[in-house]
Amino acid sequence: MLAYTTLGTSDLARAAAFYDALLAELGARRVIEVPDYYIAWGNGPDGAGLVLVLPFDKKPATVGNGTMVALAGSSREQVDRVHQRALELGGSDEGAPGQRYPGFYAGYFRDLDGNKLNCCYMGD
Repeated sequence: MLAYTTLGTSDLARAAAFYDALLAELGARRVIEVPDYYIAWGNGPDGAGLVLVLPFDKKPATVGNGTMVALAGSSREQVDRVHQRALELGGSDEGAPGQRYPGFYAGYFRDLDGNKLNCCYMGD
């Protein structure tokens, strides 16, 4: 259902380094780059993408209250690795990986700009 999600940043180079390393854990790579504007990551033509953008209106990027991006993990172990990698890269913890309810395992974190994300696995 989702084509892509866009997150704002005020420092594209810094944010790109964070997401290059983090999204590599999920098999994603850069698929589009527009210098001094945005970078998009994806892992195939059928999956949703993640885009980091300098706001078009040239105002500082801000974090949406209640806004969160969920990254799909392929296992509980991958969720653990992605969450740990986000923290190693300077992100902050918003909820350690664990089972939230039957069939849903997730770890929550914020990126370097304060955007809230999780990596989740839906399965046994």
